[in-house]
Amino acid sequence: MNLIVAVAKDWGIGCENKLLFRIPEDQKYFRATTTGKVVVMGHSTFKSLPGGKLLKDRTNIVLSRDTMLSIPGAVVYNSTEQLLEQLKIYNPDDVFIIGGAIIYSEFLNHCKRAYITKIETALPADTFFPNIDEMPNWKLVEASEPKEDNGLVFRFCIYERL
Repeated sequence: MNLIVAVAKDWGIGCENKLLFRIPEDQKYFRATTTGKVVVMGHSTFKSLPGGKLLKDRTNIVLSRDTMLSIPGAVVYNSTEQLLEQLKIYNPDDVFIIGGAIIYSEFLNHCKRAYITKIETALPADTFFPNIDEMPNWKLVEASEPKEDNGLVFRFCIYERL
């Protein structure tokens, strides 16, 4: 299983249920990396998607405590354990955790690879991703050259869990 996230310099990922950054090249990278795959998200992340629509050409799975929640075209689970059991039917390399913060925390130790866009700027944030640079069981295995968009410098990084 994998995760994919864009983080600020201080590992911030959102503020008031919105992403901190909208970088076209990062959005393209996200699309290219997850298209044809399984994306797992929390209910708040689903509600924050553009137009409140499912991500096209992906299997959308939503984890929610709301046992009455039904989202046409998505699969909804109400417990982490139930979801982990069901994810066994998929190739683990094809499963991507896409947020939010609670979902990342719950699944981080189940992930083998983390695709992290690191943006060298900090903005006000109320939601953070754990700093895996400080975790001994994660190793940076690949980083792109710095890229720039409208004054924002960023890199595409891949980490693997040891």
